[in-house]
Amino acid sequence: MELFIVLHNVTSTQRIIDFAKLVFNIGNLNYLIITKVGGVGAQAGIPEVSKLAYKNNKPFIVLPDLKDAIELFKPDGVFIFTQTAEKIFTKDLIKGKNRIMLVFSGSESGFNKLELNLGEPVKIEGLNGEISSIALAGIVVYCIMNEGKILK
Repeated sequence: MELFIVLHNVTSTQRIIDFAKLVFNIGNLNYLIITKVGGVGAQAGIPEVSKLAYKNNKPFIVLPDLKDAIELFKPDGVFIFTQTAEKIFTKDLIKGKNRIMLVFSGSESGFNKLELNLGEPVKIEGLNGEISSIALAGIVVYCIMNEGKILK
């Protein structure tokens, strides 16, 4: 399984760095993709993550928008994580898919309607509200790495 993890719409340097540190510790990661980066995050966060990627020999790319990442990598499934989604993320959703893109919001405002239409909006069962993209990515990747043992 090829795994592409996306942090979308982010301006915080620390959020970018913390997200990258989490993702770079994933064994079968194919790419960390950061899209729609702005402000200080673009000026300070991206160079810092580039250094981390090089030191850890991890693949990393920055793209202008989420649509660009989907067009470039052509995943079999695009899962956009938001607790406002109706569909629950389960192992059945990723079954049979070889190229999976997991998309997390880097902003407090989450995803807009156009962005949600680019993939399948999903949520994690048991969470009552929004949590940080870093914590959410950790939960999701842990579930996938353990072959869905935690997922229903």
